[in-house]
Amino acid sequence: MNDSRMGWAFVGVQIVLLALVLLLPGGDDWSRPGWLRGVALALNIVGFLLLVAGTFGLGRSLTPNPVPLPDGRLQTAGLYAFMRHPIYTGVMAIVAGISLGSGSFVRAAIGVLTIVFFNVKARWEESRLARHYPEYLAYAAVVPRFLPRLR
Repeated sequence: MNDSRMGWAFVGVQIVLLALVLLLPGGDDWSRPGWLRGVALALNIVGFLLLVAGTFGLGRSLTPNPVPLPDGRLQTAGLYAFMRHPIYTGVMAIVAGISLGSGSFVRAAIGVLTIVFFNVKARWEESRLARHYPEYLAYAAVVPRFLPRLR
């Protein structure tokens, strides 16, 4: 399977996982006190902000397929100076928030699976970025994948 088709396969799996996280019913498998709902809400807000900022930060290089565009540019400024995948980080934060606040072990398990999936997808994408952009490996050596370093 070529890179483009594999990239679209990742997008398809991602859509299914995110649909399950969003659409599966909540449950009563654990209590959801106010502090837990607050944490879930905070994760959703931070995730949404990262997702939006990361999307705008990519500009013309934005594509749903994790294969770099032939005429794309490696983005290393803005949020991308602090984390290599702010969009994925945002989505994972949203998934964590939804899963925590759901009260459902099934939904939480799908959430964990989704977060693992984004780790796999990011690693696969990074190997393509390294082939496409000669400067990617130096950038990746300094900038963390998902969470910025605390200084």
